[in-house]
Amino acid sequence: MLETVLLVCSECKRKNYATAKNKKKNPDKLEMNKYCKWCKKHIVHKETKA
Repeated sequence: MLETVLLVCSECKRKNYATAKNKKKNPDKLEMNKYCKWCKKHIVHKETKA
């Protein structure tokens, strides 16, 4: 049931990370605080379609 999702930086809108997510257990969109190498700081990354 795992599905691959991409995480997009909320500031520069670049696709930086890919992760797996169980859609049945967690139907809402993922938001993670990750490092963006283009912005050079930790920023919230949001889920987008792969």
